[in-house]
Amino acid sequence: MWLGSCAGSATAAALHKPVAHLRPLLRVSACCSTPAPLHANAHPTVAAGPTRGPGPSAGVAPTAMPSSSSAPTTPPPAEETTAAAAASGFRLTEPSFLESLMPKKETGVDRFLAAHPEYDGRGSLIAIFDSGVDPAAAGLQKTSDGKPKILDVIDCTGSGDVDTSKVVKADADGAIVGASGARLSVNPSWKNPSQEWRVGCKLVYELFTDTLISRLKKERKKKWDEENQEAISGALKQLNEFEKKHSKPYDAKLKKSQEDLQNRLDCLRKQADGFDDRGPVIDVVVWHDGDVWRVAVDTQGLEDKKDSGKLADFVPLTNYRIERKFGIFSKLDACSFVANVYDDGNLVSIVTDCSPHATHVAGIAAAFHPEEPVLNGVAPGAQLISCRIGDTRLGSMETGTGLVRALIAAVEHKCDLINMSYGEPALLPDYGRFIDIVNEVVDKHRIIFISSAGNNGPALNTVGAPGGTSSSIIGIGAYVSPAMAAGAHCVVQPPSEGMEYTWSSRGPTADGDLGVSISAPGGAVAPVPTWTLQSRMLMNGTSMSSPSACGGVALLVSAMKAEGIPVSPYTVRKAIENTASSISDAPEEKLTTGHGLLQVDRAYEYARQAKKLPLVSYRISISQVGKSIPKLRGIYLRGSNSCQQTSEWTVQLNPKFHDDASNLEQLVPFEECLQLHSTDSSVINIPEYILLTNNGRSFNIVVNPVNISSGLHYYEVYGMDCRAPWRGPIFRVPITIIKPIALSGEPPVLSLSKLYFKSGHIERRFINVPIGASWAEVTMRTSAFDTPRRFFLDTVQMCPLKRPIKWESVVTFSSPSIKNFSFPVEGGLTLELSIAQFWSSGNASHEPTCVDFEIVFHGIFIDQKVIALDGSESPMRIVARSLLASERLVPVATLNKIKIPYRPVDSNFCPLPTSRDRLPSGKQIIALTLTYKFKLEDGAEVKPHLPLLNNRIYDNKFESQFYRISDSNKCVYSSGDVYPSYVKLPKGEYTLQLYIRHENVQILEKLKQLVLFIERKLEKKDCIQLSFYSEPDGPIIGNAAFKSSVLVPGEPEAFYVGPPSREKLPKGAPPGSVLVGSITYGIVSSFNKKDEQHAPASYSILCIIPPSKVDDTKEKGVSVETKKSISERLNDEVRDTKIKFLSGLKQDNEDNKSAWTELVASLKSEYPKYTPLLAKILECVLQESTSDDKISHHKEVIVAADEVVDSIDKEQLAKLLSLKPDPEDEESQKTKRKMEETRDQLADALYQKGLALAEIESLKPDESTEASAKDVFEENYKELIKWVDAKSTKYGTLTVLRERRCGRCGTALKVLNDMIQEDSEQPKKKLYDLKIQLIEEIGWAHVSAYEKQWMHVRFPPSLPPF
Repeated sequence: MWLGSCAGSATAAALHKPVAHLRPLLRVSACCSTPAPLHANAHPTVAAGPTRGPGPSAGVAPTAMPSSSSAPTTPPPAEETTAAAAASGFRLTEPSFLESLMPKKETGVDRFLAAHPEYDGRGSLIAIFDSGVDPAAAGLQKTSDGKPKILDVIDCTGSGDVDTSKVVKADADGAIVGASGARLSVNPSWKNPSQEWRVGCKLVYELFTDTLISRLKKERKKKWDEENQEAISGALKQLNEFEKKHSKPYDAKLKKSQEDLQNRLDCLRKQADGFDDRGPVIDVVVWHDGDVWRVAVDTQGLEDKKDSGKLADFVPLTNYRIERKFGIFSKLDACSFVANVYDDGNLVSIVTDCSPHATHVAGIAAAFHPEEPVLNGVAPGAQLISCRIGDTRLGSMETGTGLVRALIAAVEHKCDLINMSYGEPALLPDYGRFIDIVNEVVDKHRIIFISSAGNNGPALNTVGAPGGTSSSIIGIGAYVSPAMAAGAHCVVQPPSEGMEYTWSSRGPTADGDLGVSISAPGGAVAPVPTWTLQSRMLMNGTSMSSPSACGGVALLVSAMKAEGIPVSPYTVRKAIENTASSISDAPEEKLTTGHGLLQVDRAYEYARQAKKLPLVSYRISISQVGKSIPKLRGIYLRGSNSCQQTSEWTVQLNPKFHDDASNLEQLVPFEECLQLHSTDSSVINIPEYILLTNNGRSFNIVVNPVNISSGLHYYEVYGMDCRAPWRGPIFRVPITIIKPIALSGEPPVLSLSKLYFKSGHIERRFINVPIGASWAEVTMRTSAFDTPRRFFLDTVQMCPLKRPIKWESVVTFSSPSIKNFSFPVEGGLTLELSIAQFWSSGNASHEPTCVDFEIVFHGIFIDQKVIALDGSESPMRIVARSLLASERLVPVATLNKIKIPYRPVDSNFCPLPTSRDRLPSGKQIIALTLTYKFKLEDGAEVKPHLPLLNNRIYDNKFESQFYRISDSNKCVYSSGDVYPSYVKLPKGEYTLQLYIRHENVQILEKLKQLVLFIERKLEKKDCIQLSFYSEPDGPIIGNAAFKSSVLVPGEPEAFYVGPPSREKLPKGAPPGSVLVGSITYGIVSSFNKKDEQHAPASYSILCIIPPSKVDDTKEKGVSVETKKSISERLNDEVRDTKIKFLSGLKQDNEDNKSAWTELVASLKSEYPKYTPLLAKILECVLQESTSDDKISHHKEVIVAADEVVDSIDKEQLAKLLSLKPDPEDEESQKTKRKMEETRDQLADALYQKGLALAEIESLKPDESTEASAKDVFEENYKELIKWVDAKSTKYGTLTVLRERRCGRCGTALKVLNDMIQEDSEQPKKKLYDLKIQLIEEIGWAHVSAYEKQWMHVRFPPSLPPF
């Protein structure tokens, strides 16, 4: 996800809340007019509560955030407060205000460009990995030296792909039929030597952002409502005129006419109530003009004017990199797009942006405003390529496909830099397929990769992947200066010193690396796409700090190229890290700010001085003595046991040259004498010197944390070049030690009294969570302040091979008060408690906030965390203990989901044909498509689940996974990637296709039988509450229920959880399926006693669905059959087999048709007037192809239907159906079922005959006017309604046709709408085609156009490309 946010300037809360898996790294504040929120997270947040993160700001802390040191227990003296307030009186002039909107002074950019105006990024090329840059946005057309700003615009995700493999020819009038079915006129001036036109189509809303769609829907609905209101007025006028003309009571015919007019009026009103604009379809046409592929788009559906948007009026495009031209869909949307053609014209990529994020990022890095140079981006001379990794289908989330294709494009274009403002937490740092390719891109192709560190602060261990967790990527934190606070954020009283934003993510990584490399300004006013209807916007987040740093590095690259200094990501990184300006003197703040604030001018001088140094990166790999794994990038001690003893670590230091380095000229001569330094020799002991050669060198570090105080401590071991100490540290070993405090008491309590907070102040406490604790209860009391205060509360625990366990909440105190919270914890793991007053909260007040904070640990320890019921009648024994204090044991268990496993029914390997899927190594990526089938007996919310692949995007060795769920109509209901989401599906059969990419076919082969689960939510009434017992026979006997108990510390108590009863199991659940839910054991004790609240610590419980019970009805059926003789039963079996054989015969040619006819005649002769046979014959006739002579076919249907009707004694049937059989008499029950089956066969025959008669009338309109033909249809219909409800979904079509024949289209439409609404299954195309016909006959053009748009949603011609 992207890492930034936007909001109105008056809004206090940010619009983007960090999620368990981060994705864009942005937070946004907008000044002046602001569109709707840029990004709505599709994935669940870690904790409920107000949104958090960078948002509109109203203040900033006067100093950098404190680390673990305690806050003063008394408020600061009044004179100090007054002095600080006076010192923070930052004043702006108009020029300095404008400068603050695009910060450059903070990073020395202004000084650098003043000295070297020609090094403004010229000659550097930046790849923007993001949500797609708008080439029409302000400042993104030209560079400062007149070159094109954007060299290429690419959709790397495939979400804009259009299948154009269908080839058509123009007719004599120069028109073609587009993929949507529309007739399109081709511009005669278009050059097309082959005269072949490739066509495709796409729902245009699939290309737009949610914000743009929302705006378009409002504007389009307004126009539609006007047309619909006009139609309603016309219908009402007709009804009033009819009622005036005819007096009541009406005769039967007039009454039906009046009902028809009323139904028309009702249909229009219901149409308005159910209006849901899914957007128009655009037709895409592709051809080769002899030189390049050309693309034209028909957008008439988007235009207000009838003659606008025609295909022939479109100015054809070609691949953007060739001519650098773009189109605009319409004036209404103002959305620009680019077209790229792949696979010899068989595929067109329509490229739009999926949020304003990328355009803003690109503007910060490189916008050029010749009329407003003060608002230029950092490197106005740099050029860009836009690589969209955000997938529109996922609401701008990135995909593995997008990430890998973006890297391929960056290498292909020979980019100098990559900026990526996306990321999320990871299971493993510096690991995964994407990271492998990034390493190749950096090490072999020398591309400098810069990325956001994340917005999940202020707690430690919150840096996101890939920016904060990958060795080859430079991770950027977000900094705010006094000028930014006063200008961009419009705070009342800005700070006297700069600081890191509260929400900026902190290190270290799980393997001890620093996490944040450097910091840069994290907010700016920059361009946004034209569809936002504004030129620029203020956003803040690490999404903004990353391009600020990237632009600064582009200046450095520009200078190095101009002066002949070799450009290497290794030397550039060393230059910017070793010259960064320190933001805080506290060593621990390196985990927040990295090495400091970027200083471009200093980095330039460093690069000049290092011109002749070898291009080498110094890689470290660390392991604890006595352990071979894991390999670490830093030393990270986090726990009481590790801090109570001395430990020894082996550091392997390896110089890394670029892949093309010469063995003889670079590797062999490399030798450096390094002096080792420690920032604190009383804790860290190291050797004094090492001699480093190309083959590397190892040395040991001894860490003795025994005597340090509790809290956070940060140290470094670094090496200095003895011959060139000016280089600064050439490698660093980060050492983070967290020494937690131990708690006492029953239950254990930590009380923090009189903590005083000012804007941006952070208090951290590190607690050794007692073993046996499973949840914590927090009470927070605030006092002694005047204006509202906003706090971030974060807790983090680290567990091996698991994402950080994080709980977070945003709390706003409008006045002094008390708030309570509870959250789950893991016993035995160190917990960081972070309390932060938001950087802009309370800035206008001189009064600090006084906080009293208490955290109490509770726990009920269970011998097994996951409870698994095996499907038998046996309950499961659970043993509960309280190790901390007396606790109420109140178990509650609910099963609310079912997971059904599936294997693929088909698998297909396909080497991807286009260059965008060829890796930098030259290998072609292969796609594996797995097809799964599943059926829903009722509508339900479902979600696919792939245990092997889900929930990992960066830390996954498979580069991509993508799924889509479609029905038999090819309508796609849902698509997703590593984070599947629930979708509501109607009853029916579905296909799920899973798309997995990798270049190694042997690895993909292992996934051909990959198990997938379909997880279905149970309706509330079907959720199963499990019972608890104190005896093992309780579930069977029905007694000894267990409700609650009080646990005494240390004393175990056992009870049983019973399996669900057979009656409560979901109907139709196949054996082997798994019911899943949650179980809790405790009660929150410290909150409102009247409102009992279950403890937040919940655990998984599952139950396997057992085999179904044996069906004994078959044996009962046999006993009835035994009343027949053996010969009679044999004859019946032979007859039924012949009928079954008949239904399997094909009539695809004359010989088979003749043979089928002979067999039918033979069977009719052998079994005269046998209704099941005649019904099967009718069924076969209906299935016959009707392409040649439709009238003859319908006449065959009528003959076959008449034979079925004539074979039935209708009087006898009616008599038998009217009788109520004895429910205990098997014979009478069987007779009833047989009569009901016969009735259905009669009704089906009458129904099919009526349809055939209606079809003949429509094909031969002259004959249809004959009274005799009408009489036959009417008589047939009257016979049908004697037996069934002719308005039901099964037979209602005939009623619709009857009303239509009588000229009552309004009544016909009402019956049809009722049929569609009552049908719980997937849509049927024939019904919707009929609906459009009725609407057009009535004359409602606007409703017809609306329904035709929906046809492309419900019944697309084909599945879209992946």
